[in-house]
Amino acid sequence: MSRSSSNRFGGVDHASRLRRAASGIVAAFVIMQAGTGCSVFDAMQIQGVLMRQADEWNRGNIDAFMNFYWNSEKLTFSSAGQTRRGWTATRDHFKSRYDTREKMGVLRFSDLKIESLSPNAAYVLGRWDLVRTAPDKPVGGVFTLVVAKLDNAWRIIHDHTSVDAPK
Repeated sequence: MSRSSSNRFGGVDHASRLRRAASGIVAAFVIMQAGTGCSVFDAMQIQGVLMRQADEWNRGNIDAFMNFYWNSEKLTFSSAGQTRRGWTATRDHFKSRYDTREKMGVLRFSDLKIESLSPNAAYVLGRWDLVRTAPDKPVGGVFTLVVAKLDNAWRIIHDHTSVDAPK
């Protein structure tokens, strides 16, 4: 077992690792947000929404995953050359496309960049990946989200998602 840090008794110092990881995350947000007008607090809240959304997906709960989208017929979701309008149409798309746990796989978000549009709106650029086993191969791509603070909670009001070109 490799140790990146250890205490004086030779054991792994987990608290030290956690402190370094947390300070690195906060520093990354501060650097990422410099000059954007999006506060570190807002960026962390938006990232938290996406992490909770991924957690719900990974539990196989599409309905809970959808709780982070604006529950409105004005919600837009664009993918595969189509734009779906409305929360129900978006949920139905996910449920039909990912109708088994194997197809859902494990969702991971990465390379997040959060930019402020106003005090109550931002856009998010990022990458998504579904880790899946055969016969459903892994798949991933990039996305752009428009998020808005509605009733004191960040919600996705537009999602434009693309899939990587085949390799």
